[in-house]
Amino acid sequence: MKIALIGYGKMGKMIEQIAIDRGHEIVSIIDIDNQEDFDSPAFASADVAIEFTAPQAAYGNYLKAWEKGVKVVSGSTGWMKEHGDDVRMACTEGGKTLFWASNFSIGVAIFSAVNRYLAKIMNQFPQYDVEMEETHHVHKLDHPSGTAITLAEEIVENIDRKEAWKEDTTDKKYLRVDHIRRGEVPGIHTIRYDSDADLITITHDAHSRKGFALGAVLAAEYTKEHQGLLTISDMFKF
Repeated sequence: MKIALIGYGKMGKMIEQIAIDRGHEIVSIIDIDNQEDFDSPAFASADVAIEFTAPQAAYGNYLKAWEKGVKVVSGSTGWMKEHGDDVRMACTEGGKTLFWASNFSIGVAIFSAVNRYLAKIMNQFPQYDVEMEETHHVHKLDHPSGTAITLAEEIVENIDRKEAWKEDTTDKKYLRVDHIRRGEVPGIHTIRYDSDADLITITHDAHSRKGFALGAVLAAEYTKEHQGLLTISDMFKF
């Protein structure tokens, strides 16, 4: 498979190595200093572009890739509130393809399935209050993380006593989501169900970004053969 990389930071370099190890070809690498390469024949030859950039750049990158007929896999977060409707329309009515996930880790996909199942169980036990905490490296710009938002939405969907999620709240009708930024932490997500009697906790603690990078390449392999608006639940049937 021919892959273009959009964004060549730590994640982009790790994706490059894993893709090559899996027998794929990197035909184009686009970073902030060579945006003109979106118009190159090399970029247009890619089956899929894997995009990990900043919230303010992601949507524009999708448009540039789609203009060249290139499918996109993206792990960029923070763009959906402003451009989510446009992306959905492009993929459902405009024939474009985007595989988007807040987290590509296989472990997080499993953790998310456990989160949904546990929330359904805990809906029956109102004595337990639920809250979430996410910890990431100091370079992460958005908060809470895209993964935390996805997990929080899954909880709210399955627990009737929570209307929505919020940061920095003491109102029990909301799921409280806290964020911590320290060091070079790849990502820790913890969900706690606390009662007077006991505490139930589930945690996903990433050791490195390698799991995210592998998941992104697996998503590219999946995207090459599929179209539309895709995500982890399409690739993994839990």
